[in-house]
Order: sequence, then C-alpha cells, then structure tokens
Amino acid sequence: MDRVLIDTDVILDFFFDRQPYSEYAAKVLSLCELKSIQGFVTPVIVSNVYYLLRRTAKHEQVIEKLNQLLTITDVLMMDKSVIIAALSSKFKDFEDALQNFAAFNAGNIDAILTRNVKDFKNSELGVFTPENYLMTK
Repeated sequence: MDRVLIDTDVILDFFFDRQPYSEYAAKVLSLCELKSIQGFVTPVIVSNVYYLLRRTAKHEQVIEKLNQLLTITDVLMMDKSVIIAALSSKFKDFEDALQNFAAFNAGNIDAILTRNVKDFKNSELGVFTPENYLMTK
C-alpha cells in the first residue's frame, strides 16, 4: 500500500471544489477512505487548511471538516530535526520544505502529492500531481 503525503493545495482543491483539480483530490481522498492508500498530512497542513477554510465558514464547520479529514489520514511528526533540515535546505518555500522533511524523516512515505511539483524539485521523494499519481493506480 502506498503511503503519501497530501499537500495543502490538494486538500483545499477538495474542500473548495476548485475545478478541475477537485476531481483528482476527491479520488485521492477516496482511496484513503477505502484504505487503498495511506494518506498523511502534517500539523502545518492542518493549520493552513483551518486558516483558509475559516475565512468562509464558522469555526464549528471547519473543525467538523478537519475531523472528517483526520478520520481518513494520519499526521506526520514535525520536530526540531524537521525544522532544522527545512531551514538548511535548498527549498525556496519554507512551508514546502517542512512538508518535505516531515515526509522524508518519517522514512516510509512513498510520494508527495501536490499541484506545486516544481516547488519540490529538491525533494528526494517522488513528487506527483494527484492526476499523475492516479494514472499509476
């Protein structure tokens, strides 16, 4: 079973029904729900999703959506070593560096799913758009 980190943009595509990307995001999350793949997020992803959803919905609604997300995904650890690796990396975006090193340090993540593949060009992990990843399934 593949173990994948699902980046913020993919989750937001689903929650905000951003076309045409939401279709692929929904399929990825469906695979998580069916336990065909194991999906992961990070605390930073959850925080970012909360912040952006909160702009359009009440706190209680956002919490409900995040709880639903966490029933089908697991959360990767982020500690000092992840932060130091991100700060020391060649990533131009610190947030992406945090996601990358949380996945890398976990030691068992097969891929990062994001629409911003170019932002992860320095990753040692496989990086795919949800659409490209789904073509392999």
